[in-house]
Amino acid sequence: MRAVVQRVSGGAVSAPGEERRTIGPGLVVLLGVGREDDAADVRYLADKVVNLRIFEDADGKMNQSVADTGGQLLVVSQFTLYGDCRKGRRPGFSDAAPPEQAVKLYEDFVREVRTRGLEVVTGYFQAHMLVEIMNDGPVTMLLDSRKQF
Repeated sequence: MRAVVQRVSGGAVSAPGEERRTIGPGLVVLLGVGREDDAADVRYLADKVVNLRIFEDADGKMNQSVADTGGQLLVVSQFTLYGDCRKGRRPGFSDAAPPEQAVKLYEDFVREVRTRGLEVVTGYFQAHMLVEIMNDGPVTMLLDSRKQF
């Protein structure tokens, strides 16, 4: 499971025919699910995201997590995080989970974060979305449950 985590002052997601969903200060998490992912990956990544200390404390040091600040999360599914661009010019997606597996683990991730007392807004699974990210800093972190980076 992979995530691009951005500290934001706000974020939003919209899809044709759907309501626009927004958050205030917190994190936008672009979440990709891999073929080999399971419940352990969900727990690991949820814990990492919730406790990642990328918010500034009173001294201006990155020393607080989204849980510490009471921020919100916008979690958007993004299978393209498993795009392999090493060969040729068109990315391959053979490492991405099929939709049936991906939606289950995506929803499990959202549930896991919510059990930790955080407000989570979601994108629209398997939909063409417009995502607005007001990156604060900018601060962007790359996470991988298999610790490939």
